Amino acid sequence: MRTLQLQFPDTALPTLETVLKQTKEARVFRRAQAVRDVVTGQRLQTVSDTLHFTYSALRKWVHRFANQGPQGLVDRPRSGRPPKVTCALENHLNRLVDQDPLEHGSLHSQWSCRELATAFARETGVQLGRESVRGVLKKTR
Repeated sequence: MRTLQLQFPDTALPTLETVLKQTKEARVFRRAQAVRDVVTGQRLQTVSDTLHFTYSALRKWVHRFANQGPQGLVDRPRSGRPPKVTCALENHLNRLVDQDPLEHGSLHSQWSCRELATAFARETGVQLGRESVRGVLKKTR
């Protein structure tokens, strides 16, 4: 196995310690831990075995940190369909939940996810399934 041919600045270790203290994302925290161990002089193979990273993944994160700093430890945006429910629509749905269902033509005094989806579609024009409504409510309540 080749040795790592990277030089880290003197600020690398304090920067990683700051990331470890401030990050709330578990994935970024684990990456920062692993990169910190490499920066302190441990071998890539040892760190990858200890922290259960593949060797190639750890090598990638070390190189990204060396080239981009702490921002290199964050996930890059992924391709795919953008979420249907934006922040504004989430807020609208949460306001709707706090209202009386009877005022919106429901026959029941409590909302069901299906009735919420119907009322939401009537007001916003955005069709959501009951599981999407449930997911939004679960995330915010």
